Amino acid sequence: MIALIDAPSPNFDARRAPPDMLVLHYTGMRTGEAALARLRDPDAKVSAHYLVEEDGRVFHLVPEERRAWHAGRGVWQGQDDCNAASIGIEIVNPGHEFGYRAFPDAQVAAVIALIGDIRARWTVPDSRVIGHSDLAPARKDDPGELFPWKRLAEAGHGLWFEPGPERIRALGGLLQKGDQGVGVIVLRAGLHRLGYGLKPGGDYDAETEATVRAFQRHWRPGRIDGVADGETRARLIGVLQRASVESVTGVLD
Repeated sequence: MIALIDAPSPNFDARRAPPDMLVLHYTGMRTGEAALARLRDPDAKVSAHYLVEEDGRVFHLVPEERRAWHAGRGVWQGQDDCNAASIGIEIVNPGHEFGYRAFPDAQVAAVIALIGDIRARWTVPDSRVIGHSDLAPARKDDPGELFPWKRLAEAGHGLWFEPGPERIRALGGLLQKGDQGVGVIVLRAGLHRLGYGLKPGGDYDAETEATVRAFQRHWRPGRIDGVADGETRARLIGVLQRASVESVTGVLD
């Protein structure tokens, strides 16, 4: 059992269906205390179901059966009201504005334990364990490239893939803003299939660049530039394959 600290927030409303998505955020404020206060402020009109402090303490703000207000505008796998579908976890970190830093081990362990606890109650596919930046690439950067998505996946939560050098070389050069053609069509289709709101098309426009950057923050954290090099595309293909296996397994189960 996880030791939860009750810190009720008034900022929630009713759900229409059971949650089947997890959205991870960083708080992006100078202190955890300030973030907790804001998430409980009725005038702020924001909230999450949980807040995880850097020392591993877990605060429970909104019942999972209720719709918290954490995701805002965005899309994942065709879902355009992500608040209605998701459980939101705020992870204390000052974020890119106030001194982004690595997430402490105690905090990451608490997040992993919390996600395991949540998934014991609700059916949440690995492909729907995402970051805020995944559903809103043009607006959000959190929880960002320092969040250990690989460690999370190794604990059984979320998707991860690391391609070998041969696979990277086989995909050739770069795709970047201003490019057009078949390569861009394949890239945009793959990102859309994974879950991003980017529609299929043949132009590497500003929306494509923002979406590639969001993908990199989650699945290719060593390079966050919005340029789809061979490794970025190889990782996308591998993650899509993992998502497909998950989908087939789910049907068979």
